[in-house]
Amino acid sequence: MNGTGGEAAIVALTLQVGAAAMAAALPVAFLLAWLLARGRFPGKVVLDALVHLPLVLPPVVTGWLLLIAFAPDGPLGALLARIGVSLIFRWTGAALAAAVMALPLMVRAIRLSIEAVDPRLEAAARTLGAGRWRVFWTITVPLSLPGVLAGLVLGFARSIGEFGATITFVGNVPGETQTLPLAIYSALQSPDGEGAVTRLAVASIALALAALVAAEWLARRQGRGRHGV
Repeated sequence: MNGTGGEAAIVALTLQVGAAAMAAALPVAFLLAWLLARGRFPGKVVLDALVHLPLVLPPVVTGWLLLIAFAPDGPLGALLARIGVSLIFRWTGAALAAAVMALPLMVRAIRLSIEAVDPRLEAAARTLGAGRWRVFWTITVPLSLPGVLAGLVLGFARSIGEFGATITFVGNVPGETQTLPLAIYSALQSPDGEGAVTRLAVASIALALAALVAAEWLARRQGRGRHGV
């Protein structure tokens, strides 16, 4: 650990990984949430189970599956290697692991928000001549937006706390994949790391609390808007 300057870099890397994870996960989470909330198709129960699988699997197993898939000789890693992209031992790989682990929380929050949108409003818009996509962008998305934001914040909180999948998939590389949880783990292995552990833990708690407070505020706002309060 290189003092407070190094710790500030770790916090910055953690925020970078979390932001990238949310940028990658949000479109996928919204699509999955919409399918699960409004879709009627065979295999919906299986899709729901697969989406929530990272919640019940040990994170190490999730990281191992990512390693198999994205290793240079893996099915997805080989495709990326052809265009010169590698996720192994890179911060982008840490972002991918964080996105996968945060996805179930995001899908659940967004799905509940979409289900709370009154279908009669969408039907009324269609009877007035609005097309499917116009109804989606002018009715469904705005009314579900607080839940989407809450899911985004919850997912971000989960992503900056990710440990098991990240260390299994991309390792604990200082300056590249060493986010706050991994840095705390490394400091715990050092005889004189108690001070660094304390500072990093406080930073981690502060970030997590801020995200949870924001998510709760958004959820309450959504509830007030739904009941017209």
